Amino acid sequence: MKNKIDKTVIRIRAALVFLTMFVIILGCTFLVNENQKKKEQLKAAYTAESTINRVEIQLNRYMAESDLVKKSIEDGLIISDAQLAQLSRLMQDEDYIIKAHEIAKDGIVSQIYPIQGNENAMGFNMLEDSERKKAARLARDSGEYTLAGPFELVQGGTGVLLFDPVYQIDAQGNKKFWGFSILVMDWEKFIDKMELNKLEDAGYHYQIWKRGNKDGEKAVIAQCVNFEKEDTLEVACEVPNDIWYFEIIPENGWITSIQKLWGLLISFMTAFIIMTVYLQFKMRRYREQIHETELEKAVHEAKCANEAKTRFLFNMSHDIRTPMNAIIGFADLLEKHIDEKERVRDYIGKIKSSSEFLLSLINYVLETARIESGKTSLKKEVSCASRLIESLTDVFEPEVCKKGLTYSYTKDIEHEYVMGDETKVREIFINIIGNSLKYTPAGGKITIDIREIPFDRENYIAYKIVVEDTGIGMSEDYLPHIFEEFSREHTSTESKVVGTGLGLPIVKALIDLMGGTIEIESEVGKGTKTTVMIPFEIATQEQILEEQQKEKEFVPEEIKGKRILVAEDNELNAEITLTVLKEKGLLVERAANGKECVEMLKEKPADYYDMILMDIQMPEMDGYQATEMIRNLGDSRAAVPIVAMTANAFEEDRQKALNAGMNAHVSKPVDMNVLFRVMAKFI
Repeated sequence: MKNKIDKTVIRIRAALVFLTMFVIILGCTFLVNENQKKKEQLKAAYTAESTINRVEIQLNRYMAESDLVKKSIEDGLIISDAQLAQLSRLMQDEDYIIKAHEIAKDGIVSQIYPIQGNENAMGFNMLEDSERKKAARLARDSGEYTLAGPFELVQGGTGVLLFDPVYQIDAQGNKKFWGFSILVMDWEKFIDKMELNKLEDAGYHYQIWKRGNKDGEKAVIAQCVNFEKEDTLEVACEVPNDIWYFEIIPENGWITSIQKLWGLLISFMTAFIIMTVYLQFKMRRYREQIHETELEKAVHEAKCANEAKTRFLFNMSHDIRTPMNAIIGFADLLEKHIDEKERVRDYIGKIKSSSEFLLSLINYVLETARIESGKTSLKKEVSCASRLIESLTDVFEPEVCKKGLTYSYTKDIEHEYVMGDETKVREIFINIIGNSLKYTPAGGKITIDIREIPFDRENYIAYKIVVEDTGIGMSEDYLPHIFEEFSREHTSTESKVVGTGLGLPIVKALIDLMGGTIEIESEVGKGTKTTVMIPFEIATQEQILEEQQKEKEFVPEEIKGKRILVAEDNELNAEITLTVLKEKGLLVERAANGKECVEMLKEKPADYYDMILMDIQMPEMDGYQATEMIRNLGDSRAAVPIVAMTANAFEEDRQKALNAGMNAHVSKPVDMNVLFRVMAKFI
């Protein structure tokens, strides 16, 4: 879980790095673009001002030529139409921009050159016309020439008017407004002269405008064909006695869309590369840390394993030596007192007891290894609660009688038959009740209470089993460690009770595997109370009847007189098996290995052998290979029942035997009742 959180944190930080770098680089790109925009705007402003300068130069040229008319009038001369015509012809340029030259005494047009085509302008009052009066009065009052328009001319066409105010000195020496010298310019030709088309050729969109006669009114002087006002640069340019506003923008904008896209793409790619480098660096460091942690964990586990091995050897050495010493010692005594029947019986009983303990020790160790490796599985078979209780009572009755204990049990069960692994359930309670027997002194008391309780799963119930004793008990400090492997509060030397410290850890593991719970309460000198809850599926009526039928079908007498071939390489195991089977009235022969077993089967007539009891691990040919060869025989011998009888006692060993073609599997040490039942089933 922590690893997932760490990876998530790294990815979140990488995303933050990406966003941060993207914003920073995008900001830098924005600054670069803004700098470029400022440069482009300076260039555009210069272009606009250059255009206006050309206008002013052109106007100043016209005004310089018209000064002769103005000064003549100011000197008191009366200019005739012929003189006006002569002066006007001198001012006309090669482009014929000047359309007419007018003299307006008191603002009223009184003379025009050329008169032809401009007759309608004669007598026009400039100071009173709604469109022209603002510019005319401005020129009159300021004394400066003023450019006005463009207007729709009364004589037709569009033009601009250049008002040049004329003043005379009266008898008192005061300057008095006389009128105007007016140049009427052809607007289209004037625009061409300003070379505004060069702006479009240079890739600019533009609009030239000035304030109208009304407040807020905008009078457009000139603009390009597709002008759209958006983020334009506005340049205020002074013209004679007025201000023109020049709005200009490059055709593709100050920053082109491609530049913006490239800036965005570069920002994204750079931020992505930086994020990737950061992520790879952090993930490499993270993997290195994980590797270091795993190494430390492996070292720690190896150290713990070594300590566990040492603890295992230390804790078990005494308990292993105790039964071994008993077996060896009583075997020596048995040899010395072989003729004393009572002693022999006593010595054999003690040897058997010590051997059984050694076998349980081996089983505990193997069971623990299987549980830790996850190979332990549960069988699903019909189990009878009453039968289980009775079998446990039979097992413990000798010890109860020997120690003079009070042993009792009560049960309150509605469903006697359930589906479960009866062997493992028996193993659980043999351990629990066995501990009570071991640690309860003579004259003590052991009670067992079994009750059925509801379980929150359909077609399931649970058994609650309470085992309570008046034994030596356990300390409060030890209880948290009770399910640890090889853990014992007292050694066998202190408690005078042999044990491995493996029983309760196995019990806990099996109960967990079954989905149950176990709780232990104990007090030193007062005893121990163990409460177990195990859920079971309720057996169906059909399953119950099938189980009861199996019990009825087991008749050992039916196998008497049958011929059995035992394939066993171990002399002692073979001797025991052959002796027991012969005592039960069976005809028995032995093969020393799998190869010999196949040869003996081939030599005898078909149906000579009724069954083969096959060991697995044998020299020359193992049991699996021998079974495969037998099943491939071309006659009725191929169908002979074969039962694996082997020390390979785990579930996967049973399955492997069945897969090899065997009919059943019986584990060593052999329970003869189980073997006879299997034989009765297949013979």
